Amino acid sequence: MDAKMAIGADRARSLEIFATVVDAGSFSAAGRLLDLTPSAVSRTIDRVETRLGVRLLLRSTRTLTLTAEGQAYLLAARRILSDLDDAEQEIADQGAPRGRLRVSAALSHGRLCIVPLLGAFARRYPHILVDIALTDALVDVAGGQADVAVRFGRLADSMLTARKIGETGRVIVASPDYLARYGTPRTPEDLHGHNCLNFNFRRAEPTWPFRRDGQDFSLSVQGNIEANNGETLGQLAANGVGVTRVGAFSVAAELASGTLIPLLEAFNPGDVELIHAVFVGGTNIPARVRVFVDFLVESLR
Repeated sequence: MDAKMAIGADRARSLEIFATVVDAGSFSAAGRLLDLTPSAVSRTIDRVETRLGVRLLLRSTRTLTLTAEGQAYLLAARRILSDLDDAEQEIADQGAPRGRLRVSAALSHGRLCIVPLLGAFARRYPHILVDIALTDALVDVAGGQADVAVRFGRLADSMLTARKIGETGRVIVASPDYLARYGTPRTPEDLHGHNCLNFNFRRAEPTWPFRRDGQDFSLSVQGNIEANNGETLGQLAANGVGVTRVGAFSVAAELASGTLIPLLEAFNPGDVELIHAVFVGGTNIPARVRVFVDFLVESLR
C-alpha cells in the first residue's frame, strides 16, 4: 500500500472511530465495540483534532459533548461512511449478487408460478435471501415495501420500472360432474341458467366478456359464491359448485387432468392480461433485483 492509500485508509478508520465514540457515548464503550483500548481511541481523536486544529469533543469525567465543529465533522463522517458502504455493496453485488430480496406476488400466481421457480433461483444465486410475500393487496414498491412486485393488467402511472414477464388468457370452466347435472352451456346466454362463480373485486354487477361474429359484448352473470383469487374459484368449480371464468394459469393442472372442462371457447374474446415485474429503476438498481427480474423473464415468457 502506497503512502496516499495508507493515509486514506487511516482517515476512513478515524471517521469510523469518531462516529462510534459519539454513538457509544464514551471512549471505553467505543473501544469495546471496535476492539480497541480506550487509550487507542483517545489517541485517534487527538490526532484528528490536531490535524484539523479544532476541538471536536469536550471531555469531562462523565460525558462527551460535541462542539459545533464536532457536529459538522460528525455529519460529514456519517455521509462519507455511508458512501463507502454503498460503494462496497455495489462492487460486491457486481461480483456475486447478495442481500435480502423482498418479493411481492399475488396469491394464486405466486403459489402456482413464482414459488416453484425459487429453488432454481436459490441454487443459481446462493447469496441472495429471497423474502417472498403472497398477497393480493397492492404493496407500495416505491415506498419501500418490496423490492420487486409481480403485477397483473394495466399498470398505474408511476415512477416504477416495469418489465413484462408473461401474459395469461381467460377461460370459462366447469367440472364434468357439474355439467352432467346441469347441462353444458352452448351459448353465452345459456349461462343465465347456471351458478357462475365470480371475483369479488368490484361491487358492480358482474359481467363476462364474449365475442360473436367479430363483435364484442358483455353478459351479466350471477352466482352464490365470490372469491378474491382464481385458484379458489377454480377449486370450487372442480368441486362441482358452478361455472367460473379465471386466468388460464390458475387452472392449468385441472384442465390438463380433465378435472375441469373449458366452455364456450368459440365465444372467447381473446382478452389477454399482461404480467409485469415492477421495481424502482434508475442507474443504481441492485444486482439482486436485476438478476431476479431477468430470471423471471427467462423462466416465464
